[in-house]
Amino acid sequence: MTEAKFANPAPLGLMGFGMTTVLLNIHNAGLFPLSAMVLAMGVFYGGIAQVIAGVMEFKRGNTFGTTAFTSYGLFWLSLVATWLIPGLNSPAGGKTPEAFMGWYLALWGVFTFFMWFGTFGKNRVLQFVFLSLTVLFCLLAARDWTGSAEIGTIAGVEGIVCGLSAVYLAMAEVLNEGKGRPILPIGESRM
Repeated sequence: MTEAKFANPAPLGLMGFGMTTVLLNIHNAGLFPLSAMVLAMGVFYGGIAQVIAGVMEFKRGNTFGTTAFTSYGLFWLSLVATWLIPGLNSPAGGKTPEAFMGWYLALWGVFTFFMWFGTFGKNRVLQFVFLSLTVLFCLLAARDWTGSAEIGTIAGVEGIVCGLSAVYLAMAEVLNEGKGRPILPIGESRM
């Protein structure tokens, strides 16, 4: 009896993360106002699709993938909730204070920093995604703590790079697996 082969869920999770991150950071860079498009992507592709990918990684026995995709999927859902719940008579009676939002982002930065260590021994593009995401969370927290529009713009540009790196890795995994050979290089680890 042959063992069932499961599809690789990482490209789904990476695309959900990457495309949503790019869209939000186009806003953070000051190019467009925040809109329902970003909120919808945050709920459905950044949020729900990543949680699904995380559950699929669980079935494959991948603790790192499970933790990363479910956590960042829930990050997107909780982020959108922080924007929407204040309009629904939140316990605080209004919008989340920016300084407190800075702590939310900083905690995600700490989590991401430790997850970055989990990428050691994996491909270089994945290492870059997590390192650049750590930097992004730090910049966004600094923006909210200082109120600096300049830091926000820098964070937006850096976030676009981070998101595009995840999109690249997703497409590399799909194409490389589909063709059975490297089409897009990802810097495979030698460990």
